[in-house]
Amino acid sequence: METVFRIESPRIIAGVARIVRDVGIAEELAQDALVAALEQWPRDGVPDNPGAWLMATAKHRAIDLVRRRERYARKLAEMGRDLETAAPYGHIDEPSDPDDIDDDLLRLVFTACHPVLSAEARIALTLRLLGGLATAEIARAYLAPEATVAQRIVRAKRTLAAKGVAFEVPYGPEREARLGSVLEVIYLIFNEGYAATAGDDWLRPALCEDALRLARVLAELMPKEPEVHGLAALLELQASRSAARTRPSGEPVLLKDQNRSRWNRLLIRRGFAALARAESVSTGGPGPYVLQAAIAACHAHAYTYEETDWTRIATLYGLLAARAPSPVVELNRAVAVSMAEGPGPALVIVDALAAEPALRDYHLLPSVRGDLLARIGRTEEARAEFERAASLTRNERERELLLARAVECG
Repeated sequence: METVFRIESPRIIAGVARIVRDVGIAEELAQDALVAALEQWPRDGVPDNPGAWLMATAKHRAIDLVRRRERYARKLAEMGRDLETAAPYGHIDEPSDPDDIDDDLLRLVFTACHPVLSAEARIALTLRLLGGLATAEIARAYLAPEATVAQRIVRAKRTLAAKGVAFEVPYGPEREARLGSVLEVIYLIFNEGYAATAGDDWLRPALCEDALRLARVLAELMPKEPEVHGLAALLELQASRSAARTRPSGEPVLLKDQNRSRWNRLLIRRGFAALARAESVSTGGPGPYVLQAAIAACHAHAYTYEETDWTRIATLYGLLAARAPSPVVELNRAVAVSMAEGPGPALVIVDALAAEPALRDYHLLPSVRGDLLARIGRTEEARAEFERAASLTRNERERELLLARAVECG
């Protein structure tokens, strides 16, 4: 039941928000549907389509809420009658528009990314509503304190309700203004699905699929935006590796150990095509998503790990660090440098990041440092770094992998 709700809750919230026009209330109604399931499913059995059952229950409750508001506003009364007679499951017919997208999830993203919210609040709220992530997972993904993220989410819901923000995909300049936040949100949702920050599973495919679908829809909507195509290319290429990233038992498989014949060649071709579109419509230097897609393309072009063009990847990471500087980008650049020039120069880069506050509890910093130390032959120090990395991660599969690396060093 928990698994079903986690997968379906973003769609339920999005569908209900289209009726009640309030994401906070929509989330509460989705939770009400879960409570109803907890009461009825143990007695009556799990329905054949549990997601549809939850959606219908939440929408029926939304319709009831609209009806109860009839005495406050004529428009809500008319909406309630229309929903009852024309669309019992809460679908609202709207005038067709050639530039419209019939996608409630995308509407939810743009609503949560409204400029009345701070950039941090937009990302946290959308990850919560669309990604179905717990507050702790969002904090981990965004390298922020959990209490801070919780406050952002609560305040964001209140602000959207108080400002009467419409549940819609905006047009024209307003859409352009929100695009950066939307891209970042989709990117973070995919990353959480690609390498889960917590729990027993290394992958959360449903999150990857939602993020990839939204990126594709956005690319069709904005064909002249290179960064939109760049993000779509990046996600296609990253998703192509999914089948090779875990063993049948669920254990993670590192990039150098992956069976590349299991990489999805269709997704790779789609990624190359999206990257080509991004480059064809670009009028300036490549943006962060185009650069990351170019890095992913380098990996996809190599049929073996040894054939990887690490020199080009290190160069691309250097461009990315200049275009969108961050400690995480610099850490990734260090990995590429270690493969192109050796572990020594890379260790200098990693040691310079030790004082970064944002990386203080970031498990990949000691993990990368442990790998570099092991390659140099400083095995005792490497073991300590892998053990520290294992203590910082909250993903069980990743912890097992890091502890195994520590044992190898011992």
